[in-house]
Amino acid sequence: MLLVNQIRENYAGVLAGLQKRNFPNAEAVLNQAVELDELRKSTQVERDQIQNEANTISKQIGALMREGKAEEAVLIREKTAELKLQVKDLEDQNSKAEEELKALLYTIPNVPHTSVPAGKSAEDNEVVLEHGIIPTLHAEKLPHWDLIKKYDIIDFELGAKITGAGFPVYKGKGARLQRALINFFLDEALAQGYYEIQPPILVNEDSGYGTGQLPDKEGQMYYADADNLYLIPTGEVPITNIYRDVILAESELPIKNVGHSPCFRREAGSWGAHVRGLNRLHQFDKVEIVQITHPDKSYETLESMSSYVQHLLQKLELPYRVLRLCGGDMGFTSALTYDMEVFSAAQERWLEVSSVSNFETYQSNRLKLRFKGADKKTHLAHSLNGSALALPRIVASILENNQTPEGINMPKVLHPYLGFDKIS
Repeated sequence: MLLVNQIRENYAGVLAGLQKRNFPNAEAVLNQAVELDELRKSTQVERDQIQNEANTISKQIGALMREGKAEEAVLIREKTAELKLQVKDLEDQNSKAEEELKALLYTIPNVPHTSVPAGKSAEDNEVVLEHGIIPTLHAEKLPHWDLIKKYDIIDFELGAKITGAGFPVYKGKGARLQRALINFFLDEALAQGYYEIQPPILVNEDSGYGTGQLPDKEGQMYYADADNLYLIPTGEVPITNIYRDVILAESELPIKNVGHSPCFRREAGSWGAHVRGLNRLHQFDKVEIVQITHPDKSYETLESMSSYVQHLLQKLELPYRVLRLCGGDMGFTSALTYDMEVFSAAQERWLEVSSVSNFETYQSNRLKLRFKGADKKTHLAHSLNGSALALPRIVASILENNQTPEGINMPKVLHPYLGFDKIS
């Protein structure tokens, strides 16, 4: 969440950033945050003054009793009790102001980086670059939802029988392709200096608040109400929360973690042809990269993470483009996000396969994720994460882009992982 000092010291910049996001009533919300902070500070100051007064006069009681001035001592004791009641009342007011301020700050999204373009929707995103050649397919090309039936490698009907729509069963070479991609992505990350984590796939409320899924996205997460736990929508949540309430040494930065996990999203309200097949699922696998960095290095890190995801797509021989998301299409917690989209030749459309984001101090302020700098003071770290990569649309694009009348050719880089070079 935003720091109150950030709002106070750069009010115009924060307001302009929220307006770029099309955040409603931005000025009124920021003013309310400042007012609650003023109330919190004033009640704290008044509480401390009265507490000091109570402490000072209470020290007189013993001396008055020794001097035989019992009546005066009783009056002092009554005054002290009265002051303590005032202290308690001010403490209650202060706690209420703090709680209201925190709840309000949770509703305010991150401030976009200055390079974020203005815009209201995905149509306003900025294309940064395109790479690769879009393949020309044979006349009888099929979308992946027909290819998986033809080659019996993924079964949506069986998944619906076992669980429900959006929970496919991967079979035979389809299952092996999943495993190959996961291992390939993990091996590539390890070669780039990432440290592997296998996180839990259920998290508690504190973890959800820590990375910003709560209170913004609770409607999109599966909830195990008997235990008050959430199924993770992304590996970002448990991996980043490893560092909740942690003070790092500056020498430990950057921290580079990678983890594979299943991910679960309710995708409430999704409909239409664009969600068919593997395009949008309730359960899918993803390899996630997370970095914790020094604030001075985070945008350099963001560019390197973007380049790394592009390197994976190049190795898979998939045509892709990179988008800088506009203010209206950004995630709630992000300061700057790059989306990577792969062209799906049979569907003739771009499919998002990765988002790489810098959150600056937005998550670390919630997490109390800090580092001790050379100045011996503690500072909030910057957190970043990215999909490297999410599997469903990668699989869809591999199947569609590499189809031939004789079968589906597999990317060369996956041959050692697969044990076969073609699905036929």
